[in-house]
Amino acid sequence: MRCAATVAGFHRLRLALLRQRLPIIPLRNARGQRSRPEQRHSNNPTGQVITMSLSERWKPSTTVAAVIERDGRFLLIEEHTPEGLRLNNPAGHLDPGESPQEACVREVLEETAHAFSPTALLGIYYGRFQRPASPNWPQGEDISYMRFAFCGSVGEAIAGRSLDTGIVRTLWLTPDEVRATRARHRSAYLLACMEDYLRGQRYPLELVRTDASVYGPLG
Repeated sequence: MRCAATVAGFHRLRLALLRQRLPIIPLRNARGQRSRPEQRHSNNPTGQVITMSLSERWKPSTTVAAVIERDGRFLLIEEHTPEGLRLNNPAGHLDPGESPQEACVREVLEETAHAFSPTALLGIYYGRFQRPASPNWPQGEDISYMRFAFCGSVGEAIAGRSLDTGIVRTLWLTPDEVRATRARHRSAYLLACMEDYLRGQRYPLELVRTDASVYGPLG
């Protein structure tokens, strides 16, 4: 017997799919009986069909990034990637037991040796990265990212502190220099975040609320 929460969740999913004009295709078991429902997406530009049953739980990778401007220049990092040396904001993945703001402070310190003080949420950015199959990546990669970008200020670099593995150096670039190096950006978010910052986009830090349960013991 299905619990009320599962049924209610399915109805919410059905309404969402109907709004997007995406069909719901019932799954059937070996006897031809209807089983758990499945949603089907075929509205991507490549025409690729993506299916996912409700027994699965898909989620994007949650990341954080810092947009740091001082005297008209932005603090970036240059790092090794499978595609060669690339430029990026100080950024990284959210770890267990920390808020997005705390993760951003940690990543800036690890990647730039600067202590970061976030002052505002710049935005939440959602996109997809696909890396084709290659000798180094036989299966390729297909990852969706949700980035929480914060802006704020930094002090001077902490003397003697080494940068994270893979980070070659830090740079302070003007907006025009950032735009001119677009081909070397690790993420399209780099330019998008800078442009949003320059046009004055800001949101209160309180918009991202972290529940106390996040800091509890890990199971």
